[in-house]
Amino acid sequence: MAKSFKIQTLNKISPKGLAILPAHYTVGDAVDQPDAILVRSHNMHELEIPPSVQAIGRAGVGTNNIPVKKMSERGVPVFNAPGANANAVKELVIAGMLMAARNIGEAMAFVAALTGTDEELHKKTEAEKKRFVGRELPGRTLGIIGLGAIGSLVADAAIKLGMQVIGFDPGITVEAAWKLPSSVHKAESIEELVKTADFITLHVPLVESTRNIINTQRIALMKGGVILLNFAREGVVDNAAVLAGLRDGKLHAYVCDFPAQALKGQKNVICLPHLGASTEEAEENCAVMVAKQVSDYLENGNILNAVNFPNVSMPRESAFRLGIANANVPNMVGQISTALAKAGLNIHNMVNKSKGDMAYTLVDVDSAVPADLLERIGSIEGVLRLRYLPVEG
Repeated sequence: MAKSFKIQTLNKISPKGLAILPAHYTVGDAVDQPDAILVRSHNMHELEIPPSVQAIGRAGVGTNNIPVKKMSERGVPVFNAPGANANAVKELVIAGMLMAARNIGEAMAFVAALTGTDEELHKKTEAEKKRFVGRELPGRTLGIIGLGAIGSLVADAAIKLGMQVIGFDPGITVEAAWKLPSSVHKAESIEELVKTADFITLHVPLVESTRNIINTQRIALMKGGVILLNFAREGVVDNAAVLAGLRDGKLHAYVCDFPAQALKGQKNVICLPHLGASTEEAEENCAVMVAKQVSDYLENGNILNAVNFPNVSMPRESAFRLGIANANVPNMVGQISTALAKAGLNIHNMVNKSKGDMAYTLVDVDSAVPADLLERIGSIEGVLRLRYLPVEG
């Protein structure tokens, strides 16, 4: 009989995602001593995460709400769902561009404040509508900072709307580069991009190198009247610099998904309540992706899209498998293979990869692994977590 795992849900996870999990799993928000946790926005930093947890799946992209470093020290992969919500965010970016370019937010506020008869409203709107004259997108230049799954979709949509696109992403992957439309011009720096663009949209994670990536110095380089969009993370834009840029005309409008007291009620600022991935389709896609990844890890040790582990996947060719999370230090594979050889176990297949300070090894052997050997391998200095994954039944 296949082994049953216990999955705790910390938020409401799409039923389509949960349906991916095998029927014999125990799944719920009150599960005790879970093998894995599925989460969306719940803040796990103050949570006491039990030692039983072998994996965490974030049904979304950002993992700021998860203590990733602490989990790495335990040898626990933290999975996310990159690209699963990309279309939802892309559509909101395009909507934000149109709202700002046509001054829709200000125009709606104007109409909402009108009083009088229909005839009086008509006269007032005809007299004042010139205040809200906008601009069209064709021929304008969109600057995209971050050319991953979302950035490439935004680029493609903008090109189809007749825009020129310039992009900057020093860490772009080969896979992402293949998906990027060939007409996207590559900027050599953020400074080059902000000097050129009429619209700027951000699609980068919040890390130390991207904090306040749009700041006073970079806004000063803009040509004036720029529309800035932030559907990435709150901290990648300096709000005080944005407000100053709006006052001096460097920025025409700021559209973001992250409300802040400083931004509320400001002219030409559109703040949305973190709607980027808030579509039924995106929530389903994220839940399905992360459920597949977590269950494959629990049962087979395979890792795909873990923010703190390398991608490691190996087809099952033996009923006896070891999954070993370890520090990325010399001779780790040698020590593991030596221990197996001394015990008389033949290695059928092995994959080892690293990501920063973390390494991960999958080993298939031709016969069962005795408990004392598991203990010896688990006690090797640098081994963070050892999982024995035999095919049962």
